[in-house]
Amino acid sequence: MRMRYFIYPLMQITLLSLAASNAQANEPVYIAGTNPAERPATAPVITEVQHDSAWYTASLRGVEQPYPASLHFLENQGNWFTPFTHPGMTDYYDIRGWHTGE
Repeated sequence: MRMRYFIYPLMQITLLSLAASNAQANEPVYIAGTNPAERPATAPVITEVQHDSAWYTASLRGVEQPYPASLHFLENQGNWFTPFTHPGMTDYYDIRGWHTGE
């Protein structure tokens, strides 16, 4: 019996708040993921990427000169995540010395 006195007002408040929020929505809201092949027109666009010498130093840590040709991909590396510029596994697998403090 007591639960009814708690549930009914809670349901009424919830329904009223939902109705009020729907009444305030004037324009449709973009929902990401409904059409993954289409980028929204208002999405930010990266037009230029500049990596400073500190970024190259961190990216090439543990790699000795002369740098192999396979690392030329760093010249075209954008601002997206790449595991090559972050510490990986520890101990035996840490061949570049990221976790040893070298």
